[in-house]
Amino acid sequence: MSLKDHLLARIALEGPMRVDDYMQSCLLHPDWGYYTTCAPFGAQGDFITAPEISQMFGELIGLSLAQSWLNQGAPAPFTLAELGPGRGTLMADVLRACAQVPGFLAAAQVTLIEASPALRDVQRETLVGHEVTHLDTVAELPDAPLFLIANEFFDVLPIRQFIRHGAGWAERRIGATDAELTFGLAPVAPQPALAHRLEDTKDGDLVELCAPATKVMNEVGRRIAGHGGAGLIIDYGDWRALGDTLQALENHAPAEPLANPGKADITAHVDFEALAGACPCRYSRVVTQGVFLERLGITARAQKLAEPLNGEALNSHIAAHRRLTHPAEMGNLFKVMGLYPKGQTPPPGTEA
Repeated sequence: MSLKDHLLARIALEGPMRVDDYMQSCLLHPDWGYYTTCAPFGAQGDFITAPEISQMFGELIGLSLAQSWLNQGAPAPFTLAELGPGRGTLMADVLRACAQVPGFLAAAQVTLIEASPALRDVQRETLVGHEVTHLDTVAELPDAPLFLIANEFFDVLPIRQFIRHGAGWAERRIGATDAELTFGLAPVAPQPALAHRLEDTKDGDLVELCAPATKVMNEVGRRIAGHGGAGLIIDYGDWRALGDTLQALENHAPAEPLANPGKADITAHVDFEALAGACPCRYSRVVTQGVFLERLGITARAQKLAEPLNGEALNSHIAAHRRLTHPAEMGNLFKVMGLYPKGQTPPPGTEA
């Protein structure tokens, strides 16, 4: 049996399913979910995230958070957390760079929010030598100063999709036709959570909601507002979402989201306006990843790392710098938003 067979049987029994239910099943089903059965990261997986491209990415993120920590009086102990840490590469680079900051590693309680048992094992291997705590959800984070990273975390949280009809909305559902998964629509109904979108949409426009994302932001922001800390949210998306952004990636190439459930990564663009609106602490303006990294000195760091290199190693290093920062690559596609408490300054790199 495959996940597709399971979903078709479920639809036959229960009727069409919501998009968020479909995403949740595709990514985290215990037997056939993408993150529970596949090795998605790196050259052998389906996608390569920024930390896998170059150590510079994690180093600069770590030093941005370390400077925020110093600016807030170097609280100890504090929670150093990452949401959805992949193979642990980003956190490993953060810890290596921050070892240069006196007192930082001694005060840091490294905490990873990870749902996949397989990835937890990989993270432990990557971070061998460091004491690491794994949690299932952000709700389990302690009430303490929180310095947090979320790189390509919010894009995999399940979304719901709605198409406007007059002053109401028809929710997109996934059903079956001739043993294939297909999109359809539920009856039109009011959606109080979308009342504000009547001002900037017209009939036929598709709008996405991600309730899990706003819940996560509320938990994170409450801790930063109440206990101090800082956060860096890095993802692809925009200030206000509009249109169908549901997408799948398989073997490093775009795929149809309904074609091969459980075998492809499924994501959606992040609505940074919704994240900000759910956050009890202060937040910075959204800046592009390229601008963020340049503000932190990535070019100078790249030049330093290039000094001993030549040939193919140097070419790969130059290509990595370009991929992270160039507007035509990840530089403009990915956005960064900083979180911080009232009375403090935004994390370096996110300043207005």
